Amino acid sequence: MVGRFLERFCNLLRVLLGLLTALLAVPVAMQVISRYTGIIPTYLWTEELSTFIFVWVVMIGSMVAVWDGTHFDVRVTPDAVSPLGRLLQDGVVQVLILFFAILFMIYGIEYAEFGGIQRSVMMRANLMVTYISVPIAGLVWTVFAGYRLWQNIDAFRASRRISS
Repeated sequence: MVGRFLERFCNLLRVLLGLLTALLAVPVAMQVISRYTGIIPTYLWTEELSTFIFVWVVMIGSMVAVWDGTHFDVRVTPDAVSPLGRLLQDGVVQVLILFFAILFMIYGIEYAEFGGIQRSVMMRANLMVTYISVPIAGLVWTVFAGYRLWQNIDAFRASRRISS
């Protein structure tokens, strides 16, 4: 039940990621066209907008990668064969992700508040629009990594019941 909800949530994140990536092409294309052709005037707000969108693309992409197990995980040892070895191998990664996710979540709130008192130069947009992505990412990483850790522990327990 929880896994199905989280999978649907992650699918929503994937759709949002695709939309934001497509949207990112607009201000970047405007920048390139204005810089190299002169067909349209140079709009400085396009640089800020593309930066805002890019920050969200990176953070949402990292959320999806944590769910997929493709982020923050570099294998320096062969894949473990025993259930305990798999638990240790995957569990250490998940615990480390949880640790840093909680740091991002806690300290990201202060960071977002700092962004809330600032405005962008050209668009005059409140910078909390991008700064808030840090604690949100930390929260989602915490939920996803916690669920994956719980799955790893549950798989280990199930393998012990089968072997007993």
